[in-house]
Amino acid sequence: MALGLESPAPPIKVENWLRGQPLTSFQPGKVYIVEFWATWCAPCVAAVSDLVQLQEKYRDSGVEVLGIAASERAQTAEEARSKLDAWLTEKLPNLNYRVGFDYTREMNKLWMESSFSVGIPTSFVVDRDGHIAFIGSPTQLEDVLPKILTGSWRISDEAKAADAERIANGERTMPIFAKLTPAVKAQDWAKALSVVEEAVAVLPDDLTFRVLHADLLLHKMRDLQAGLPVMRQLVRDAINKKSAAWTAQAMQQLFDPANDNAHLPQAERFAMGNELSEHILAVNPPQRGEAPKFVSYPAVAQYYYESGNKDRAIELIEVTLKSLDGPAPIPDNLKQHVMSELVQTLANYKGQKACYGSLCATPQPGVSQSTKVQAPEERR
Repeated sequence: MALGLESPAPPIKVENWLRGQPLTSFQPGKVYIVEFWATWCAPCVAAVSDLVQLQEKYRDSGVEVLGIAASERAQTAEEARSKLDAWLTEKLPNLNYRVGFDYTREMNKLWMESSFSVGIPTSFVVDRDGHIAFIGSPTQLEDVLPKILTGSWRISDEAKAADAERIANGERTMPIFAKLTPAVKAQDWAKALSVVEEAVAVLPDDLTFRVLHADLLLHKMRDLQAGLPVMRQLVRDAINKKSAAWTAQAMQQLFDPANDNAHLPQAERFAMGNELSEHILAVNPPQRGEAPKFVSYPAVAQYYYESGNKDRAIELIEVTLKSLDGPAPIPDNLKQHVMSELVQTLANYKGQKACYGSLCATPQPGVSQSTKVQAPEERR
């Protein structure tokens, strides 16, 4: 049986408690948030910071947060523990909840693998009677936790349906990731491609696998004959779905500055970029400040920059910076990271020092400020 809603919580088996007093078992009457995370995982870092606020908010309601670092990357347990301890000291000196370290994979087997949970961060909520009340993304906790505390969540049809869907998705994707992860770590791109193509055949509407398919062919293997049709289909499906996530991911495959895109056929690359950027800006226009723009706008700005329209590129980066202070909540750690990258991009585009508030950057050496390729004629 998969670990899920109403299951008894697995035991806690960590090697060391790096922060807070040791906890060997869940105490009746308390609600525990058990959060699996790692320092190398950007969404995890944002979630860890949010949990500080959540712990403070719900402490008097009997809520206790446990951070479980069971995926640290290092050659030895001692090295991983030392790196994690130093990171916590620097980044979270006022941490108000326990953090457990495990390098044996025991916690992953008991919690993550048994619940078909693939990625981190993942949150488990253990209810007052020691049974699982929720498994999922920490972004859902703000909505779900109050319902758990009132006792209305576990008995709801919404909770049962969500957990059934989560397990079904996990049963489909976990065996795929079990084969994919070692292939990617070994940079065995042919093996990774075989696994991803198998996944796409079974799950054609899974954005993660669709993007991985394009990325492997275009950027890892540089197989344009196979990769371009895959990319074209990704662009068509993204536009047909009118999905912000799909269009943003497709745009990043073509105009992420971190990628070397010089080997792509530039006329077609710009044609696809032009079409995607129109849809992205139509769905989330610059004048609408309530929607966050940092996910999709940087790639659109790069498209304009490379097409020779530097003013438009600079404008979009400035709009993105302003949107970080909008009403949509963005975790502080993530906000600071994104802001730093955006100010650096702004300086690179301008070719001179750029500032936003107290944060400033100068152009990076080696970043070209000249037009690379002319895009198709703009229609805006």
